Amino acid sequence: MAEPRHTIGGPATIRGVGLHTGRRTAVTLTPAPPGAGVAFLRVDLADRPTIAARLDAVRSTDHRTSLGDGDAGVHTVEHLLAAVAAHQVDDLLIEIDGPEPPAGDGSAAPFFEAIRQAGVTEHDGSANAVAIPSPFTVREGNARYLVAPADTLRLTVTIEWDHPAIGRQSGCYDVGPEVFAAELAGARTFGFARDADTLRADGLAKGVSPDNCIVLSDTAPVGTALRWPDEFVRHKAVDLIGDLALLGGRCRAEIVAFRPSHQGNIALARAIRRAASPSTPAVMGIERILGVIPHRYPMLLVDRIVEIEEGKRIVGIKNVTVNEPFFQGHFPGHPIMPGVLIVEAMAQVGGMLLLGAVEDPQSKVVYFMSIDGVKFRRPVVPGDQLRFELEMIQFRGKTCRMRGVGYVDGRPVAEAEMMARIVDR
Repeated sequence: MAEPRHTIGGPATIRGVGLHTGRRTAVTLTPAPPGAGVAFLRVDLADRPTIAARLDAVRSTDHRTSLGDGDAGVHTVEHLLAAVAAHQVDDLLIEIDGPEPPAGDGSAAPFFEAIRQAGVTEHDGSANAVAIPSPFTVREGNARYLVAPADTLRLTVTIEWDHPAIGRQSGCYDVGPEVFAAELAGARTFGFARDADTLRADGLAKGVSPDNCIVLSDTAPVGTALRWPDEFVRHKAVDLIGDLALLGGRCRAEIVAFRPSHQGNIALARAIRRAASPSTPAVMGIERILGVIPHRYPMLLVDRIVEIEEGKRIVGIKNVTVNEPFFQGHFPGHPIMPGVLIVEAMAQVGGMLLLGAVEDPQSKVVYFMSIDGVKFRRPVVPGDQLRFELEMIQFRGKTCRMRGVGYVDGRPVAEAEMMARIVDR
């Protein structure tokens, strides 16, 4: 059953110093219309750019999650977005007069409390639900995740540090406003005193103090007492919730996370987005595809385009059925989609990215000049839904280079790097 969308009841402002930039900023949370989603508005810049709180805007996961669009960026968004997600706010405009939200006390509590006081209200439309059809795993660096279908968001998080104040800690949380308020909102970010000089040399941690961060010596916290003995794992759960908010919908999954990191969390969110693709609405349906691409049955291998960022990135879907003509002769009785056709389908999605960027695409055609680094990870069989994600690496004149990966249920099945050229038909 669809759930109603939510926005904030009125404006709420938080002021303070940014954790990494050290700059004093103010954030004002304001209601947004139905379907607007969550976005940051840089009111301090001349053109007042808007940066959507979405995965495609992620620019850095180095000690924090940063978003960007063109030259504009906003850093350390995870604590604020965790509070937004915990309140199940779907539409929100975050006006900010600098590059980073205030750190507050280093937790999500100031943001959570500001939203609570402003109130959360229902408005038109249904909330986007991000649900997965089957379990899968994700590995990114030292981070490991196991994901399974669920009706709500449930996290089991384990961290491990060789430090007497941390060691190995685990926690399990059914994420909702009440649990978040009681068990997670007040958990503060943390760091090690021995890393301070290195971080500052990299332009980070300029605003860190014992007032907004648990600073650890080699033996214990400096200048503060822990709010919980396991405050560290609780804060890692907050970071994970904030990073998952970039899915742009309410995540419905049970997630077991071991040594989560911002880099790992974003890889997890992208895997969840791929696995949830069967419910993704089309940006371009088959009618529009036929108006752009010259291929026809039985060689048209694109069913819909679900994401497109002109000149940069495209995501296309191919539904594989047993009625495909190639299954009549390719391993009859044990049907497997031919690898060459998987690459062809990937190339057609890439061709849509190119043709969508030129005038009068009906008079053009895309010729592929080379295909390199092709790898097949696992077979594709009837009933699978192929999701192809391609990004532009280089575009000069009418020639481009693209990198593509094909996924089924969030797991890679094929990848390749392709060079193509647009020519007159």
